[in-house]
Amino acid sequence: MRIVFSTLLIIGSLLTAQAQERSLFDSLTYRAELQGTVSGGDHNPLWLHSNKYGLSSLKNTNGYLRGAIERPLSLDNGRKWGIGYGLDVAVAAGFTSKLIVQQAFVEARWLKGTLTVGAKEYPMELKNQELSSGAQTFGINARPIPQVRLALPDYWIIPHTKKWLAFKGHIAYGKTTDDKWQKDFTNQQHKYTEDMLYHSKAGYLKIGNPEDVLFSVELGAEFATQFGGTCYRFHSDGTPDDVVHQEGGIKGMLRALIPGGKDTVDDDYTGGAGNSLGSWLARFNFDTDEWGFSFYADHFFEDHSSMFFMDYDGYGEGPEWNVKKKRRYFLYALKDIQLGVEIRFVDAPWLNNILFEYFYSKYQSGPVYHDHDEVVSDHIGGQDNFYNHSLYTGWQHWGQVIGNPLYLSPLYNSDQSIEVKNNRSNAFHIGFSGDPIPGLHYRFLGTYLKGFGTYDTPYSDPHKTFSMLAEASYSFANTSKYKGWSLRGALGMDFGKLLGNNYGVQLTIAKNGILIKNMK
Repeated sequence: MRIVFSTLLIIGSLLTAQAQERSLFDSLTYRAELQGTVSGGDHNPLWLHSNKYGLSSLKNTNGYLRGAIERPLSLDNGRKWGIGYGLDVAVAAGFTSKLIVQQAFVEARWLKGTLTVGAKEYPMELKNQELSSGAQTFGINARPIPQVRLALPDYWIIPHTKKWLAFKGHIAYGKTTDDKWQKDFTNQQHKYTEDMLYHSKAGYLKIGNPEDVLFSVELGAEFATQFGGTCYRFHSDGTPDDVVHQEGGIKGMLRALIPGGKDTVDDDYTGGAGNSLGSWLARFNFDTDEWGFSFYADHFFEDHSSMFFMDYDGYGEGPEWNVKKKRRYFLYALKDIQLGVEIRFVDAPWLNNILFEYFYSKYQSGPVYHDHDEVVSDHIGGQDNFYNHSLYTGWQHWGQVIGNPLYLSPLYNSDQSIEVKNNRSNAFHIGFSGDPIPGLHYRFLGTYLKGFGTYDTPYSDPHKTFSMLAEASYSFANTSKYKGWSLRGALGMDFGKLLGNNYGVQLTIAKNGILIKNMK
C-alpha cells in the first residue's frame, strides 16, 4: 500500500503542475456503447465472448450499457511529461457482475517512461490484435487487473547503436478483484483464493534500422507470478482440506521479482514462490511500400523444464537424496508453441490482412513427473499442467483465462471448480480482414481445435470443435449528421464435442467524440 500511495502522490504533483499550464479536461473524449447478444446451444459461441478483455459472457442472452471518458496521454506528446486518465464502466445483464468497472486509471509520463496506477486494458505484444487467437501469457481475454505499472510502452532506441537496437518493457505489481466471484462460483467446496497478488514483467528487443533495411526482428520475454493471499483447498467430496497463507508484503514482492524460494507447502523441495509462468516471443517482419510479411512464435512455460528445456537431475542417494552430486541434466523437447504467419496488403481494401496460426500444447514437458526422494533420486519435471496450479486457481481472472482462450476457461465448468480442464490441445486458426468501402470494416475468424483434456484427467477420445466468427462494422463519416456513430454486427458458431453446437448473433451500437474541447 505504501508503494501505491507514493505513486499516487507523484502523479498528484504532476497533475498540479499540469493544471497550472493546461486544463486537465482539455480534449476529454467519451464513448458510449450498447451491446446485446442472443445465442442458442449450450452457451455463447467462443469468438463472441473471447478476447474482449473479460467484458463478455457465456450465457445465451447477455448485454451491457457501457460508458467511458478518457484524457489520452498522447495529448502531451509534444512535451517532456504528460498526464492521462480514464474511467470505463458498464452496467451488464447475464454477466458475472451487474456493475463492472472495466477501467479506472491515472498515468503520468516523463520522457519515454510511463507510470500507471489502476486497471487498464493493455494490448497484446507482437501479435495482431483482432485476428490472432490470442497471446499465451499476457492476452486480452480476461478483465484488467488493477496494478502499479512502470513501463517503456514504445520502443526506445538504444544510444550508440545507429538505430539498430530498440527496447521496450514493463514491470508491475497488482491485486486481483475476483475474490467474491470465486467464493460464489465454487460454493466454497472447491479450491479458491483470497487477496491474491499479481506481478508481471516483460522486455522486448527490436533489431533493425527502418532507414536502412526493410526487415526487423523482435525478441521478447514475458514473466508473471501469482503470489501472496490465502489459498483454500478442499477434498474431492467438497469438505475443507487446509488453508495456506502465502507470503505477501515486501518479501513476497521480492521473491516474485527474482524467482526463488518456495511455497508454504513445498517442504524440502524448492521452487519459485507462488505460481510463476511466462513466454518466449519472437517475430520477424518484412515490409515494403505495397505489402508486408511477418512470422512469429510464442512458447509458453510454467516452470524451469519448459522454460529452459532442461532440469537438473544429478542428486545423490540415501541421506544425500537432496544434495547435488553430479553434473547431469534431463533435456526436454521444444514442442509446445504457437506459430503464426501474417501477410499485409497496403492497396488491397477488400483483403488487407490475412493470418494463419498453429497452436500446440500437448507436451508440457512430458507425461511423467517425479520429484527426487530418498528411494528414487531421478528428477523428471513433466506434467506442467498449463494454466493450473496446486494452490492457486491458475492463470485466470473472473473465470476467464488471462492468456489464450484456446485453453478452456473455468467459466465453462459445470462442476463449479476453478481450473482449466482442457489445456492439452492442438489447433489451426485463420483470420482475415478488409475495408471494402470507406467506413466499412470486416473480419473473419475460423479455428479448428482438438482437445485432449489434461494429463491428470484426459479425455477418453479427443474432443474436437470448429469455431467461427463473421463480423462487420460501419463507422459514419465525420461529415455526416451521424458523426461519431458506429454499428457492429457479428455472427458466431461452434460445432463439435468440445464446446457443443452453438450459434449466436451480437449487435453493438457506439457513439464517441470529444466531451470537452480545448478550453483555451
